Amino acid sequence: MARGVDLSFGVVQATLSFDFALEGADIYKDRVAVEISKDEGVTYFLLDVIEEYSGKASGSLSYDITGFASAGTTIRFRVLDGYTDPKERFKLDNVAITYVKAKTTTYPALVDASPLHEKGIDGSGVTVAVIDTGYWSHPALALDTDNKYRVVARYDAILDVVETAEQLAIGDGESGPVSNANQDESGHGAHVASIALSSRKVDGKYNGIAPGANLLSVKAFDATGTATYMDVIKALDWVVKTRDVFNTRVLNLSFSSPPQSYYWEDPLNQAVMRAWQAGIVVVAAAGNTGPDPMTIGVPGNVPYIITVGALSDNFTPMDSSDDFVTTFSAAGPTVEGFVKPDVIAPGAHILGLMDPNAYLATKYPKYHDGWDAFTMSGTSQATAVVSGIAALMLQANPELTPDDVKCRLMASAYQALNPDGSLAFSILQQGAGRVDALDAVESTASGCANQGLDIAKDLEGIEHYGGPVNQDEKGNFYLVDAEGYTWSGGYTWSGGYTWSGGYTWSGGYTWSGGYTWSDGYTWSDGYTWSDGYTWSETNLSELPMADLHQWVEDDPQRQPGEVVNIGPSDGAVQGPASPTQRIFLPVVVR
Repeated sequence: MARGVDLSFGVVQATLSFDFALEGADIYKDRVAVEISKDEGVTYFLLDVIEEYSGKASGSLSYDITGFASAGTTIRFRVLDGYTDPKERFKLDNVAITYVKAKTTTYPALVDASPLHEKGIDGSGVTVAVIDTGYWSHPALALDTDNKYRVVARYDAILDVVETAEQLAIGDGESGPVSNANQDESGHGAHVASIALSSRKVDGKYNGIAPGANLLSVKAFDATGTATYMDVIKALDWVVKTRDVFNTRVLNLSFSSPPQSYYWEDPLNQAVMRAWQAGIVVVAAAGNTGPDPMTIGVPGNVPYIITVGALSDNFTPMDSSDDFVTTFSAAGPTVEGFVKPDVIAPGAHILGLMDPNAYLATKYPKYHDGWDAFTMSGTSQATAVVSGIAALMLQANPELTPDDVKCRLMASAYQALNPDGSLAFSILQQGAGRVDALDAVESTASGCANQGLDIAKDLEGIEHYGGPVNQDEKGNFYLVDAEGYTWSGGYTWSGGYTWSGGYTWSGGYTWSGGYTWSDGYTWSDGYTWSDGYTWSETNLSELPMADLHQWVEDDPQRQPGEVVNIGPSDGAVQGPASPTQRIFLPVVVR
């Protein structure tokens, strides 16, 4: 006897239960197999064997069938031996499957990634490398949208150990389970990777931005969220070295460090620049030290790469019209005068995957759903959203260079506006604005990123660059053009200007005194620039990265009249708001 059930709508836990009764003579060994299939009965797996040796027996049994939840889940009861006499009977009653449904995520719809999924643009064929705390073999991370194993490899930069896809997978991801390997004792790495890549589907919508992309997991941080500069640089170098082996096109860096030198002198930044030069789209967190100015960290202060700040959906994911830039999101300019962040993305109370036994889940249990999901916030999470969008863009157009991806992301972004059409947030807080995946994929913009910059000369020490931001005698920041003229206050952002150009460094930028923020933030402290930091292999190996498990208060929900609009409302975004009232800081390097 067999019965089928559809469990493909995002099940995080499923249990089969039933009551049974056995009746028969004592001279027979009567055996019934309880079997389950996830492919409509093509292949069955044995759950249990129910036996009766004499007399009568009855009871209730239950089994965890979470691993077999699919559109073709089928339960079968099959006689193995015995039951040759009409008096011998096996009775079933109250056969039931109870399940816990996964929560849906709202950010794919908020950034217009869901319409691309419906068109078959899901990141397939593109590998995203994530340098973080490691890998968790959850099915939504291990398997792509075709239920195929998609982790190309994982590298532990701390131990200098590589594991290939063949070592990580058991079976092909269809006929058998994937490895239960959990390298991510922290939970941060799995959370970040799932935002970019989760292939879980709930109510017909994917939870991740690029659910079909491949994953290259690189561990440089330990369970407590700490690492050294040397380990992160080793991880970066390995990703660049193996880029052609794994077709690595996108690199996610959800960590941030206070700068110790100019961007071109920092050895970690140099490794990041080489990744960009090698053709890898590098996406980095702005940091969670905002709203003060000049708080963009390493490697987000590298002018070439895509640096991401965070926005909040204001706890109203079904209405994008009241979204705003979070107060924790780091602001520019960089010390060299570049506009950062380049773009902003959803980064407040973001739902992602996490092992319930991970460090973060056990330290902050109220933010874990008890199954496999955790809610936290930060520019780490916003960065993962943009990394996923980059994968979508590269699937749609594999010929795009990193500069092309940056240009189109920024040119297609929506800025935060006041009702009168003026900028509600400075470009030093929101960059070009909120990313939009659909518009970025369809964009034809070109030549609008990293104008006037030469990364080869920069790395060779021939030329270094400063950005278009300077400061007047009153401490106010302003933009200048190539001839030194101040940009007009009436500039129209809808034209797609990206503010990502630069000029040959002259050393003429002076940051001191009290800074006045144009929308009301007052910066009372002068910026202290320690240009005397000396880099050496010794301090690289000993320089620690700070605890990445820090918590700060979330921005409260803003009422009508207190919010600003970021671009046009694109219609309802399905899914409930998260109830969390705190945010999570990304990795911070010290």
